[in-house]
Amino acid sequence: MTEKELRKKAMALPLQPGVYIMKNKDKKIIYIGKAKKLKNRVSSYFGSHSNHSLKVIRMVENVDDFDYILCDSEFEALVLECSLIKQHQPKYNILLKDDKGYNYIKITKGEFPRIRECKRVDDDDATYIGPYTSTFSVKQAVEETLKIFKLPRCTKQFPRDYGKSRPCLNGFMGLCSSPCAGRISKEEYVNNVRDAVSFLKGGSVKAVKEMQEQMQVCSENLQFEEAAKLRDRIKAIKNLEERQKVVSINVPEEDVFALVNSNKKACFEVIRFQFGRLTDTEFWLIDSVDDLQQSRFDLIGRYYSMRDRVPARIAVDGEIADEQLLKEFLESKREKKVEFIHPQKGEHLAIVNMCINNANEHLAQHQGRLGRELATLEELKNILGLEKIPEYIESYDISHTFGADNVAGMVVFHNGRPMKKAYKRFSIKGFDGQNDVGSMREVLTRRFNHYYNDEDEDSTFKILPDLILLDGGEPQVNAVLPVIKGLGIDVPIFGMVKDNKHRTRAIALSGGEIEINSHRQVFTLISNIQEEVHRFAITYHHNKHKKSTLSTSLTKINGIGNSKAKALLKHFKTITAIKNATVEELQKVNSISENNAKEIYQFYHKL
Repeated sequence: MTEKELRKKAMALPLQPGVYIMKNKDKKIIYIGKAKKLKNRVSSYFGSHSNHSLKVIRMVENVDDFDYILCDSEFEALVLECSLIKQHQPKYNILLKDDKGYNYIKITKGEFPRIRECKRVDDDDATYIGPYTSTFSVKQAVEETLKIFKLPRCTKQFPRDYGKSRPCLNGFMGLCSSPCAGRISKEEYVNNVRDAVSFLKGGSVKAVKEMQEQMQVCSENLQFEEAAKLRDRIKAIKNLEERQKVVSINVPEEDVFALVNSNKKACFEVIRFQFGRLTDTEFWLIDSVDDLQQSRFDLIGRYYSMRDRVPARIAVDGEIADEQLLKEFLESKREKKVEFIHPQKGEHLAIVNMCINNANEHLAQHQGRLGRELATLEELKNILGLEKIPEYIESYDISHTFGADNVAGMVVFHNGRPMKKAYKRFSIKGFDGQNDVGSMREVLTRRFNHYYNDEDEDSTFKILPDLILLDGGEPQVNAVLPVIKGLGIDVPIFGMVKDNKHRTRAIALSGGEIEINSHRQVFTLISNIQEEVHRFAITYHHNKHKKSTLSTSLTKINGIGNSKAKALLKHFKTITAIKNATVEELQKVNSISENNAKEIYQFYHKL
């Protein structure tokens, strides 16, 4: 259907709650949404796109038809929407991949059993505790247990390596009983593992109580060395619990959510508490979102459609669209009351801030940023007066030899680093001769025609840059600005000005220059970009000029023009290969006749 036909169909929808299902020309579901009034919501997609984000525009461009299901209430529509999204995983919905499998604690068999976490139960005669759904809690439990009972974490095999080497750093620090150095007997080691398993199964309260009773018995029997070991274990458990209070809350259960958004990506983070203690953390990296409040609504709903436990209290880092509707949905799942809180002070605010910080860290790690790089881009944003951090920068340079073999290079820096898979080369086609300004106009026009017209959604041409840097000054900027505006592109454009020694001096804009020498990190970044785009453009030019020169030498042969010379070079790659070719081999080249082949052969063999 055309967009006009889709709008006509949408205008015929009733003003009732329901779910709408967008499909592409292959009848594949690409988006599922709910609406309080179907007619108003669905018709808003088809018509003016001035208020739509780029993601919505892309989705609408791919819609060929839609279905809908009427519901009795918006709540019923929400339940149905969550169920359908979970079932179909549409491309344009915000999705959370549920890759959380079961986790186990494994206790191996043998003379020296080992304790470790694992993802599955093998048929290996080992003992398994579990399953658990939280990877975080299993790893934390195993790590705590190994520390308290001083069990080895290394890859050494016992009894093979028993008493055969010096202890590692953990042994020297008193974190391991060092069976590798023979510091513990086999019987004592096995007893420690037995106590560790009891600790894992019974928890710290039960374990401490049993240890205190054992310590009392040992003291009465004058077994002071054994009593001291038990005392140290009890102290280790209590020290561990004290450290855990740093990330604990004074409520039985609570989930904490944060959504951190950047230009290209967002991070959705959750920290879960049970019995007042942190029991799990999860995060998802998703595409950047346009509406934080609506995205919180969608993401929290998606999260609990994947998880069984809904807590009594949920802390969130900001406002939620339709919070009362989401609350009703979660209460129906929990079958008890659910409270949303937006902390402003105290321990709950501290936990929310910790959740935000974790999301920021995961986002930074994913984007490959170092703190210095992020600070540099932030400084560049402030110097140029940009609205957002220029995470995706495109830079262009023109290269030629006195107007011959005109080419352009485009390089991309993503988060302050070269993104070579996005580099592009352009051969100037619009004119001959030296005209850097005209060449720059042509290149930017072609680049953004690709942005609008490329069918491959994964093409890097489909990425709209945050900043464009041209090699040149104010004339280049002034020449390109009308072209960009005429194409409907809103991207900041600046020039990179060099001094008389061909080094970066300043950033040019329409109306003047901005000095950057005093901003060392920004100066280094701009210099690196300018050197890289110059290197890339001139390398392409040299390669093209070399082929052009070779092609010119071939055109000296009787009957060989530019097109035949290019065909020969494309087939044989080098002049040497052409020289060594036989008449029969030369004839295999498209457009090369027998007479042409003989002329070429005679030219290089001086017959």
